[in-house]
Amino acid sequence: MASSSLPLSQAILSRSIPRHGSSSSTNSQFSPSSLSLPTFSGLKSTTSTTFRRRTLPSPVAVRWTEIRASAAVETLEKTDNALVEKSVNTIRFLAVDAVEKANSGHPGLPMGCAPIGHILYDEIMRYNPKNPYWFNRDRFVLSAGHGCMLQYALLHLAGYDAVREEDLKSFRQWGSKTPGHPENFETPGVEVTTGPLGQGIANAVGLALSEKHLAARFNKPGAEIVDHYTYCILGDGCQMEGISQEAASLAGHWGLGKLIAFYDDNHISIDGDTEIAFTEDVGARFEALGWHVIWVKNGNTGYDEIRAAIKEAKAVTDKPTMIKVTTTIGFGSPNKANSYSVHGSALGAKEVEATRQNLGWPYEPFHVPEDVKSHWSRHVPEGAALEAGWNTKFAEYEKKYPEEAADLKSIITGELPAGWEKALPTYTPESPADATRNLSQQNLNALAKVLPGFLGGSADLASSNMTLMKMFGDFQKNTPEERNLRFGVREHGMGAICNGIALHSPGLIPYCATFFVFTDYMRAAIRISALSESRVIYVMTHDSIGLGEDGPTHQPIEHLASFRAMPNVLMLRPADGNETAGAYKVAILKSKTPSILALSRQKLPQLAGTSIEGTAKGGYVISDNSSGNKPDVILIGTGSELEIAVRAADELRKEGKAVRVVSLVSWELFDEQSAEYKESVLPAAVTARVSIEAGSTFGWEKIVGSKGKAIGIDRFGASAPAGKIYKEYGITAEAVITAAKQVS
Repeated sequence: MASSSLPLSQAILSRSIPRHGSSSSTNSQFSPSSLSLPTFSGLKSTTSTTFRRRTLPSPVAVRWTEIRASAAVETLEKTDNALVEKSVNTIRFLAVDAVEKANSGHPGLPMGCAPIGHILYDEIMRYNPKNPYWFNRDRFVLSAGHGCMLQYALLHLAGYDAVREEDLKSFRQWGSKTPGHPENFETPGVEVTTGPLGQGIANAVGLALSEKHLAARFNKPGAEIVDHYTYCILGDGCQMEGISQEAASLAGHWGLGKLIAFYDDNHISIDGDTEIAFTEDVGARFEALGWHVIWVKNGNTGYDEIRAAIKEAKAVTDKPTMIKVTTTIGFGSPNKANSYSVHGSALGAKEVEATRQNLGWPYEPFHVPEDVKSHWSRHVPEGAALEAGWNTKFAEYEKKYPEEAADLKSIITGELPAGWEKALPTYTPESPADATRNLSQQNLNALAKVLPGFLGGSADLASSNMTLMKMFGDFQKNTPEERNLRFGVREHGMGAICNGIALHSPGLIPYCATFFVFTDYMRAAIRISALSESRVIYVMTHDSIGLGEDGPTHQPIEHLASFRAMPNVLMLRPADGNETAGAYKVAILKSKTPSILALSRQKLPQLAGTSIEGTAKGGYVISDNSSGNKPDVILIGTGSELEIAVRAADELRKEGKAVRVVSLVSWELFDEQSAEYKESVLPAAVTARVSIEAGSTFGWEKIVGSKGKAIGIDRFGASAPAGKIYKEYGITAEAVITAAKQVS
C-alpha cells in the first residue's frame, strides 16, 4: 500500500476544504506527540433504572421503557446542576442570537434539544476537537438539519476551530462556515449533510453499519481498535418521511446496537400541531422494526432521565435504540414556545428580550460565561488524549496484525493499494458479446479482491443487477464482517445509507444498485451524494428501451439528461467491456464525486478502439478514416448505441465518406478536458454531426450543434422485444446513415 508522510490519525485531517475557500485554522494539524496527557477523574454512578409497562392506544400492547427517575450513567466527574443549566442556556442563546442576527433560521429545535446536545457533547461522546476526522470518534448526525445552530453552538463550546464566535455571528451568510443546514464539506465537525428530512437518520444507519462492519473485520481479542457510537437527533418531520422508515427497518434487521437515535417529540411542524397529520404511535412502530425504545417524558429539564436513557441504550447491544424525548420547541420563549411560530423564523427583538428575562439570562448576545467556557475547555486536552491513546493502541495492533492493519489504514486514510487498477479486466474485439451489467459484475468482483473498503449491494435485484461479490457472504446481524449488503426494496434508504458509509471513512467505497428507472425513487439521496462529495457508485442496469418487454414503466427516457444536469455527478454510459472497466476506474479515483453507471440488459459486442484510457477522458475517437482532423461527418454514440454508430460508419465509408466515430461515455469528464483535446475530438469546423442515444435528446444540441442532428427518444417507451422497439423508434444504423447524409 502507498505510504503516508502523516501519522495515521492525521492523514485525513485536511481532507475537507470549505468550498468558499475561507482560510482559517480549520486545516491545522494536531501532533499527539506534543501533548501531556491529563489524568481522568473517576466514574460515578447513581441509582438503577426503573421501568414500567405502558399500555399503548393500539390493539397490541407493546413493552418498552419509560425513564422516570435518575439512573446509573458513566460520565466524567458529575457536573454541578446549576452549571449544567447554565451550559444548556448558553447553547439556547447562542442559537437564538445567531438566528436573530441573521434574521433567518430555526431557533425552536436548538432551544428544545439543548439538554440532549449538552449531555451528548459534554458528557457522553468521544471526539477530538482539534482533529475532527480522528477515526475512532463517536459520530453525531442532526437529521433535523434545520436546527443546525444546536450543532454549531456545541462545536463552538467544544473547541472546534471551524466554529468560532465570528462564525456564529455570520450564520447563514456568504462564505460562512455556519450555513443554513449542516454541510460536511463546509464545517469540519459536521459528519454528513442534512436538511432534506429523513436523510440524516438514514446516513446515521450507514455510519453505524460501517462501525459494525469494521469492528467485526478488524477487532481482535484484547485489541478493539474499532469502537465508537453513532448518535442522531431526528424530529417529527424526519419520522414522517418514508426514507426514515426504510432506514430504520434495515437498522433493526441488522441489529445496529451502537446506533442511538433521539426523537425530538415536540409535536410541532411548520403547519402547526402534528395532530393535524401525524398521530401514529412512533414508539410502537420502532418496536415493531426491531428497535429498543425508551421514553424520556421531560426533555426540557430532565437531565438525569436523559443520562439514564443513554446508559440503558448502551446496555442494549443487539439492536438500535430510539429514545423518544418529549421536549418543548422554543423552550424558554414565553410567548412563542410550543408553537409553529418558533420553528422557522427569528424570535424578534422583543421576544428575545422576554426570553432572556424568562430564563434569567443577563448576558449580551453571543456571550459564553467564563465558568461555562472553562468547563467546556477540558474537551481539547481530553480529546487529544483520547486520540493519542488510540494511536498507541493502533501501533501495538499493527505490530501484531500487520496485514489487517494495512487494510484498515487504507480504509482510514483513503489511500488506495498500489497497483489496484491492474485488477481491472480488459477485452478485445474477439471477446464474447455480453451485457454491460454482466461485465460490471466481472469488474466488481475484480475490485473486491484488491480494495479493502469496497462493499455494496442491490435493492432486491442483485441477481438482475449482477452485483454480488462471489467471494463474500451477506452482511447480516450475525455476519457483519461480510460485504454484500441486502437492502431489500428500499431504493431511497439504500442511497442515503451508502452516503453514510462513504462519509464514515475515506477508504470505504460503497456501491448500490437497482434498475436505472428506479433512480426516481432515490434521486434525493443521489443529489445529497453530489452535494456532500460522497463517493457512492450507483450501478444502474436496464438502462434503456433495450430492456424490452417490461415496457415504459421500466424504460428510462429522461434519466440520462436529468443526471447530466445535476452538479458534481459523473454520468457514465459504457458501451462494452473496456469502457465498463474504465468507468469503474474513474469512479474509484473520483473520491469526492458520486458516479452513476448506466448498464445494458442486452448483449453488446466488444468494439475495436474502445479503451480504459479513453473512457477517462469522457469522449474519444474510436475509429476514423479521415485526415487532417477534417472528417466529412462525426457520429457520436453512447452505451448500447455506440455499436450502431460503428455499423453506420462502416456503411458510409463504403460510399467514400470520411467518418469519425466518437464515444461520449461521460459528458462531465469530456467537459473537464482541455480545449485542445476537445478540438481534436470534435473540431469546431466540422458541423456535420449526428448523435444516437436511446434516451431523451434534451441537451444534445450542446454536442451536435444547430446544424447537427440528435437521434433519440422523446416519448415514453413500449412493451415489446428490444429489437422491435429499436426499429419502431428509429434507433437504427439506417436512421444514422440518413441523418449523416442530411447534415453533410
